[in-house]
Amino acid sequence: MFGFGARLSSVLAMLVAAAMLAGCGSKMINRAPVEERGAAVGRATPGVVVETPSQAVKQPPGFENAGKPGYYTVKPGDTLIRIGLDHGQGVKDIARWSGVDNPNRIEVGQVLRVEPPLVSGVVTKPVTLANVTPIANANATAPVRSASADKQPATVAPTAAASAAATVAANADEEMGWIWPTNGAVLAGFDEIKNKGLDIGGSAGDPVLAAADGRVVYVGAGLRGYGNLIILKHNNTYLSAYAHNQTLLIKEDQSVRKGQKIAEMGSSDTDRVKLHFEVRRQGKPVDPVKYLPVR
Repeated sequence: MFGFGARLSSVLAMLVAAAMLAGCGSKMINRAPVEERGAAVGRATPGVVVETPSQAVKQPPGFENAGKPGYYTVKPGDTLIRIGLDHGQGVKDIARWSGVDNPNRIEVGQVLRVEPPLVSGVVTKPVTLANVTPIANANATAPVRSASADKQPATVAPTAAASAAATVAANADEEMGWIWPTNGAVLAGFDEIKNKGLDIGGSAGDPVLAAADGRVVYVGAGLRGYGNLIILKHNNTYLSAYAHNQTLLIKEDQSVRKGQKIAEMGSSDTDRVKLHFEVRRQGKPVDPVKYLPVR
């Protein structure tokens, strides 16, 4: 009897000890997770939300000018060539006014200046031989002015003078003396929506002429649907465009004279040999027939 009780006590003691050891082991295995508050920002911890400092939203270049007169906000699909054509300006001019380093890289939402900045509100006109005043002979005797004449007040107010200068410049812009850019027959007339110029037929290699004096503001094939394209800026009002050429014979920033051969007719980016000719008045397409001589 005594032996059996001793053995039972020994077994119970062993079971209690085993239970205590199991409890200690369970506590070691099921430790609560420790949050490292000194961990670097951005380290992922399951179940812990890490707050990061708010970051300022990057605005597109020129956003502060959005909606102002003389500015344009870039839309999806825009190119600087198209924007220049639609606003009557050269690609390099818009890039310079807007601080664009690479004209081939603009972004949606970017705001571009599409009108030249005015200097003290004075309208200026490009210098030509027609409006240059000859310099007087240095040996000629200057006319003598009386003291009373020097004291006479100016009879023309500065604002009136500026207005008169602007009127003269506008009238000069209208007097272009356009000529036909090629001699072929008109294949398709002007339509403000479907055809923003004239399609003129001919043979590959036929000469394409500058329709008026001007400066070359674009040469290339970067405008979809126009092929090898030339754009001339004639003054503050007018541009002309010559599309689908086979060969381009001039360079950007070059000055050209009315009647000068600038390209050879071709069929680039179109279904037949032809010249697509546009006249743009302040960027808006107008019917070239209204400006060209009757033939």
